[in-house]
Amino acid sequence: MHLIIRTKDRRKLKVKALINSGYTNTTITRKTVEEKGIPTKSLPKPFDVYNSDRSKNREKTIKEFILLEINSNEHIEQIDTVVSEIKEIDLFLGHD
Repeated sequence: MHLIIRTKDRRKLKVKALINSGYTNTTITRKTVEEKGIPTKSLPKPFDVYNSDRSKNREKTIKEFILLEINSNEHIEQIDTVVSEIKEIDLFLGHD
């Protein structure tokens, strides 16, 4: 699925997204953040991240986030989105 996201500096970007109701956070890939020049903020309380098999993710600790406005079929929502490594997708929409 493709979504239009709007960054805090009001730029609109088209990203490839996957809905994952088992994922506890909405996550954007570090690659997308770097390629698009999206500024991040430090999390007040970083947290460890684990894979679905309960092994520790190679990212190990989530330290940054961004505030995104997501537009899907005219439904608009602002979401705190953590920055991590994701393969083959730009954004995981989790169940925050």
